[in-house]
This record gives sequence, structure tokens and C-alpha cells, in this order.
Amino acid sequence: MTPASLDQIEIALLKGAGPAVVERCERLGLHSVQDLLFHLPLRYQDRTRITPLGSLRPGDEVMVEGYIRVADIIKGKRRSLLCKIQDGSGTLTLRFFHFSQAQRVALRSGELLRGFGEVRVGPNGLEMVHPEYKVLQADSPPADLSQALTAIYPATEGLTQARLRQLSDQALSMLQRRENALTDWVPAELLRQHRLCSLEEALLYLHRPPAGISQERLLSTTEPHRQRLVFEELLAHHLSLIKLRQQALRIDAPVLTGDQSLRQALLASLPFSLTNAQQRVVQEVAEDMNKSAPMLRLVQGDVGSGKTVVAALAALQAVESGFQAVMMAPTEILAEQHFHNFSRWLEPLGLKVAWLAGKLKGKARQQSLEAIASGEARVIVGTHALFQDDVSFAHLGLVIIDEQHRFGVHQRLALREKGMHQGKAPHQLIMTATPIPRTLAMVAYADLDCSVIDELPPGRTPIQTVVIADQRRDAVIERVRGACMAGRQAYWVCTLIEESEVLECQAAEATTEQLKEALPELKIGLVHGRMKATEKAAVMAEFKAGDLHLLVATTVIEVGVDVPNASVMIIENPERLGLAQLHQL
Repeated sequence: MTPASLDQIEIALLKGAGPAVVERCERLGLHSVQDLLFHLPLRYQDRTRITPLGSLRPGDEVMVEGYIRVADIIKGKRRSLLCKIQDGSGTLTLRFFHFSQAQRVALRSGELLRGFGEVRVGPNGLEMVHPEYKVLQADSPPADLSQALTAIYPATEGLTQARLRQLSDQALSMLQRRENALTDWVPAELLRQHRLCSLEEALLYLHRPPAGISQERLLSTTEPHRQRLVFEELLAHHLSLIKLRQQALRIDAPVLTGDQSLRQALLASLPFSLTNAQQRVVQEVAEDMNKSAPMLRLVQGDVGSGKTVVAALAALQAVESGFQAVMMAPTEILAEQHFHNFSRWLEPLGLKVAWLAGKLKGKARQQSLEAIASGEARVIVGTHALFQDDVSFAHLGLVIIDEQHRFGVHQRLALREKGMHQGKAPHQLIMTATPIPRTLAMVAYADLDCSVIDELPPGRTPIQTVVIADQRRDAVIERVRGACMAGRQAYWVCTLIEESEVLECQAAEATTEQLKEALPELKIGLVHGRMKATEKAAVMAEFKAGDLHLLVATTVIEVGVDVPNASVMIIENPERLGLAQLHQL
């Protein structure tokens, strides 16, 4: 019995899908007829009309038709077959570098030819190189033009566009012939409410759009049939995250009420008061940790808004309740910064703060692991090293992750699994300084509750961001000189187009030498990703202590370097960075 659902019909059952074609389809992730239907075109070609030769322009990708006036083999640097066609409005040359004797015979003077290709400027006027073509029989009815735009699909080596179109034609035919061939998961009421077409209608339209529709409109995000598929994909993604959230909430978590003694002691020792926004977020976090369901909360706040204090107060709530708290950061520089802050705040309260990172070796590492496993270390700060198999916690009640976007979901879950104790999962607090619009937060972080610290401490002046042309580099260098001579410090960040750490580091080294020549009176340091951790830490320590005026760096410093005296940052070629990276810097 033939299965009705297209996700159960293998591509191997289609005409023309031999073992080699099936293997190449699998390279693209295409296994079933349903997969073919959701393998959408990248772009389209218009083969629905003939373009007069007299109106051709370089760059046009068009269908042409004309009588062959002359066809000759030209011998030069590269032997080629040239075929000139005319249609009464103009002339076009068709050039073939690779041709057979049969082609040479077929392309003779007087024959009517129809071809498709890209028009370019040749040595003797406009030409097409290796166009697709067909010789039309003068005594036969004219060949019909395509009634729809021709789809161009994402492909792989050995899988031609013609073969992909042949397979998708069969898939589309099955879609139209079979009842309930595809399950449309979006309820009809929701489709009506958002004025969306059916799934079948959207797929048929996008694979074979009617003649006369512009590519710009077809590929636009506002195109209604494309919006139908986008709606379904976002809805499926959102529902998946909600399902994950529901599964997470079914797991028990320890109720971390605490007696507030440590939190009050920390607040009393701080040389500043919390802002209203910090107090609100601290309260939201505390209420979550008071529940038996695991907290999953994202705290978003700009640099300097005080997220670290919020994290420290959450950690103390866990410690007051007899549990450990762990804070993980994506880089050793940032993790070390958090370790120093936590040590400064918590050790006067009688708490041991442990440190764990890849650079910690030998006896020091063993001592740290023992302190974590025994529960002697109540608060732990570290990097990805916290995932490693030899790390075990005594009673982990809270996991804090800084710069969530730098970690995968699986890494976040791995740390939670390490904290499972007697069937209970630790609470999770995620922190980021990257501004996330509410709609994006709902899409990307639907499994998290969101808190926003939308208030900076008093006395902070707004940051000025200015784009300056590279031709004014000398003026920028003078600005850096002025700031540093006035007692401030500055960053100079180098970026590269190539995804190559080696090239980026070479660029940073070259920039350092140039700046040393231009600014001989300043002490200039360099930090990049290929330096040893100890070397990076030493340079950062010098900069933080004020021994360096200017720090040249790659984007290795992107995450969380706390040097209050630095007042200027130069970012070369900022267009090469994403918005999140720029904001982090």
C-alpha cells in the first residue's frame, strides 16, 4: 500500500532518482518528497517571454530567439565556436568553448534557435557564453514558453538544476493529486485571523511563480506566500521552546528561601545603593528561587548597569539556603574579573570563592576540585572548564551564566545536569549586556523569563558613538593622544573580513607598530587570541593598573573588560562586526 503522506515517500521512488541522485540529495538533507517541497528556490529565471535582441543589456539573464546567420570556428588563444543570431531588431553572438561535432552540424545558417543565458560584453559586441539552447524546427509548431518563472535551487556537486526541477515537478504533482498529502498544522481560524494562505498554496506558488512577477517582490520578506512559511517556521520554533520550558518546569528544584543575613551584610558593605531597577530585578530573581520549579531567568542590562551585584545577591540567597552557586563566563578574562569581584565582596562575609579555568593546572586545580566537591567552596567562578568530567559539586543550587549568547543551549543544559541532586535541578540565571528587542527575546528565549535593568547608576554620562572616515585617521590618533595625555586610557580594536585568527593577530601587530611610531610618548600594549593566557592576563593587568596608555586588541576583549579609566575606544572597520559584537565592545 502506497503511503499517503509525502514525508513517508522516499526520493528513490521518483522517476530519474537513481542511487547517485539520491546520495547527492541526501547531502542537501533531502530524504523524502516532503523535503523536496520545503527545499525552496534561492532565486528565479524568467523564461516566460522572448526578449528582442535589440533591447539586450549587459547583465540581463533572458530568453532570446533568432535565425542563425553565421556559425564559424574561431582559432585563437582558445578555440571556440561562434554563432551569430538575428531577429530583425539586433544581433547577438553565442560563444561555445566546448562543443561537439554534432553541435557544429546542428548550428548551421538559416536555423531558428531559442536560447537562455546571461548577456555580457564580448570582443565584438554583446554575447552569451555557453547558453542553454534549442534548435526549433521550422515546419513544426513553435515550442511553448514556460508558463511560470524557472526556479534556481540550492544545489550540490553533481546535482544539476534540471534534475532538481524534474524532481520538484514530481513532488508538486503529488502534492496536488493526493488528499492530505501534507499536514497543515496551523489551524484554519489562525490562518483567517492573519490572512494567510494554505500551506499547499504557498509551496505551489513559491516553486512555480506565475509569469510577470518580479524577483524582487518574490524574494521579499513581505511576499504573502513566503510570509505563510515564515509564520509556520517561527510558530514551530516558539512551540518547541515552550515545550522545552514545560519539560524543565516538571523537574523539581530546591526551594532557596534564605534568611537574608548574607544579602543584608553585602548590601551594607557596598559603597553604593542599588538602583530601583536593580532592586526590582533582585526581587524577581528571589521570588523565582523561592519556588520548587527551576528558575530560568534572563537578566538583560547595559554595561555598568549592575548585573554582577544582582548575580552576587542571587548566589548569597543560594548559600543562605545551604547550597552552592556557580558562575560561568565565556572567556578567562571575564571569568577572572568576576572571580575578583566575588572574592572582594564575599570573602569578608566568611565565604570561600573557588576559581576554575583551563589555565589552572596541577596542585592548584586539584585543590579547587576538592573544595568544590566537598562543599567547602560555597561559590564557584569559572569558564567552560566547569563542564569537564572531573568537576563535581556537593549541593549546587544556582547556576549563573554570563553572556548566554556565547554558549550553546547544550552547554547550558550540561552544567544543569552536573547540578542534579536527588532528582532536583539547580535554578538558572542568565545574564547579557546585548540589547534584545522584546519580539526577538520572545522568539529566541521563549524558554526564559526576562528581566531588564533599564536604569544606570547616577552620575553616568551618555556614551557618544561617532563614525569617522578612514581618511581622518591622523585626527583620530590625535584624539587618542589627547585623551591619554589627560590621564585617560584608550582601546584600539582591529577587525578583519577573513575568519582567520592568524591574519587578525598579524593585523593587530602591524597596527601596534604603526601606533608606536605615531605616538612615541605613549605606552602601548597588545592583546590577541594567539597569545598564551598568562601573557594576555599580564597585559590586561598592566592596562587595568594604568601602566599602559593604549591597548591594541582583537575582538578577544569583546566580553566584559572592566577598566573604568578607559574613556575612548577606536574600532577599525566596524561594518565587519555584528550588532551584538559592536554593542559588547
